[in-house]
Amino acid sequence: MPSATSISIISNSPLHEKDCQTPDVAHLPKLTPRRRQRTLENPLPVPETPFLPSPPDTSKASFTKPSRQILSTHDHDLFLRFSTKDLVLAFVFSLSESVADTEISAVKREDQLPVIRDILEVLSSISDLVNSYPPKDQGTSRFGNPAFQDFIDGLESYLPSYHKTLNVNDPAAIREVSTYLLESFGSRARIDYGSGHELNFLIWLLCLNRLSLLDPQTFPAVTLLVFPAYIHLLRKIQSTYYLEPAGSHGVWGLDDYQFLPFLFGASQLLHHPYIRPKSIHNEFTLEEGADEYIYLDMVRWTVATKTVKGLKWTQPMLDDISGAKNWEKVEQGMRRMFVKEVLGKLPIMQHFMFGSLIPAAEGMGVDDVAPETDARGEDMHKEGPGHVHRDDVWGDCCGIKIPSTVVAAQEDRKGSGDRGLRRIPFD
Repeated sequence: MPSATSISIISNSPLHEKDCQTPDVAHLPKLTPRRRQRTLENPLPVPETPFLPSPPDTSKASFTKPSRQILSTHDHDLFLRFSTKDLVLAFVFSLSESVADTEISAVKREDQLPVIRDILEVLSSISDLVNSYPPKDQGTSRFGNPAFQDFIDGLESYLPSYHKTLNVNDPAAIREVSTYLLESFGSRARIDYGSGHELNFLIWLLCLNRLSLLDPQTFPAVTLLVFPAYIHLLRKIQSTYYLEPAGSHGVWGLDDYQFLPFLFGASQLLHHPYIRPKSIHNEFTLEEGADEYIYLDMVRWTVATKTVKGLKWTQPMLDDISGAKNWEKVEQGMRRMFVKEVLGKLPIMQHFMFGSLIPAAEGMGVDDVAPETDARGEDMHKEGPGHVHRDDVWGDCCGIKIPSTVVAAQEDRKGSGDRGLRRIPFD
């Protein structure tokens, strides 16, 4: 126990007196309410729609079979600075703008020009052709079915007649234009499908535009009649032949197969009075609106092919996008993604083909020596000069081979009599 003397010394010490002084309130820091941190704006500018030039005079055109000419980073840089890139952007963005705030039912098939009805008939004929090449029995395998190669070979034999139906009669023109259509259903060699094949379908339509067969007044019908017909045909092909997703990012991608439906679909919903980006989580909204809006149809299809409920688990990118303030933000983001993630990616664009209607820049295709390929891409995925591997999918330019998330019921439920679509795990 301390003595009285020690207590007195402690109580009279200068340190003790200083500690007991009343703080100077005037020198206390001023308290201010905490401000909410501002959301950072996307530093990438929203790509504008370039001017779509009038179709060229093809009376003296020298048609040629399209070929790959982006064989190096240098070639890709030339493409990104060349007028062909602007031509592709002008066409794709013009299609999107043509359906702003427009429902699918607003565009009637019977009101369209003959060329639109003829294109739809071609797609219907291709759908019937799928029935002529049923999948081969490969047990319980969920990987690509080799019957797809027979289907592509059969399709190739019908291409001249299809294009004559569309008033493309010059054999050289048919040879050039049909190459893009053939390449728009997937890779014959790998039995897979990705955004590069989807782009080929748009380039096929662009070729028809360059031949003065699809003028701007047909663009709403192209976007809301022709393109959805193509998407539904692809779903049939994917379900029949188990096409593997080319270059898939898996759960971290926007979609295993498609990209452009989300751009076109966002434009449709641009100023919708009550459907918001977050409405994709509402099952009733999907069921009521999917037949009118491409974006909702894509989400409904994605949900239907997953066993795990909730986009945040199966498609977290779509889930994140649903938090956007409005559809204008979504549409702007899709434009950025198309420029950066499709046209701006060498592993995708190295398979892009150029001809007389879709010309290559001078100096392209000379830096590297690529193997000779045909339009079906038999050698596109072999090692060698001119072949670029992706740096974001484990070293394979088109990703690790993974099974499709859409499988045919007849392969999975033999003898059950159930012909419906089977849900499978998203992994």
